[in-house]
Amino acid sequence: MNLLITGAWTDAKNYIEEIELAGHIVEFIQQEKDPLPCPYEWVEGVICNGLFLYHPISRFNNLRYIQLTSAGYDRVSMDEIEKRNIKIHNARGVYSIPMAEFALAGVLDLYKGMADFRELQRRHKWTKNRSIRELAGSRVLIVGCGSVGTECAKRFKALDCHVIGIDVFVREDYYYDTIKGLDELSTEAMYANVMILTLPLTDKTRGLINKGILDLFKGIIVNISRGGVIDQKALETWDGEAVLDVFEEEPLDERSPLWDKKDTIVTPHNSFVGSGNARRLKDVILNNLETLKEDL
Repeated sequence: MNLLITGAWTDAKNYIEEIELAGHIVEFIQQEKDPLPCPYEWVEGVICNGLFLYHPISRFNNLRYIQLTSAGYDRVSMDEIEKRNIKIHNARGVYSIPMAEFALAGVLDLYKGMADFRELQRRHKWTKNRSIRELAGSRVLIVGCGSVGTECAKRFKALDCHVIGIDVFVREDYYYDTIKGLDELSTEAMYANVMILTLPLTDKTRGLINKGILDLFKGIIVNISRGGVIDQKALETWDGEAVLDVFEEEPLDERSPLWDKKDTIVTPHNSFVGSGNARRLKDVILNNLETLKEDL
């Protein structure tokens, strides 16, 4: 297969020889916005992230295989993929562990009042906090029960939380007390202490967490999915705690009130970063290519 690999796969150059030995012909481009090193018609497969934001997928007439280095599909026209029967893979499972650890760390930071302790330390003040909360027994609502959501469920379940899932696929799962459909979101939001968003951004999920849901919910909201799943304007005036790693527009505007919002942790789309990512991504890419070779 004629395979175009982009610098979105940071370690790509370490494995190009191995991929070529497996029978593929490889072209490499570091920056996805740059001109291609080959004709569009040459490309049969790509390993990329945002390539199609700069190079319309319609120009890749012979494309039949896409491997994304991201977990989300929102930078690709899935209608075009389905229409042309292009095989597509995401980086499923690659970033789930660091994202779940990040969600847990953010919630514990707020539950244990760590920001206040850090400020007291800065001022060299020995002042106790008598209002520290326990996470055990909390009701944790995970919206999106895929790989990331399930890694979150594992960790909160291990800390004796009641874990409720909301997903388009209602099913039983060991790590959840129950998984319910999207039509139950409003009801479950009323009773949850923590709401973790791990669902993909689609036309159906854009703005899913709107003012109505926020008015019902009184706990900590954690967004490690995509900024567009929350109505950001409603979030800015919402009276609640939050751990926010993703936003509708990134970087977050310096004038956004979210930066200074009380009991809100703002991070720069960093939750996916982890020391095991490179190994997991390499395994996903090479395993999918091996499976493709068997299908050809």
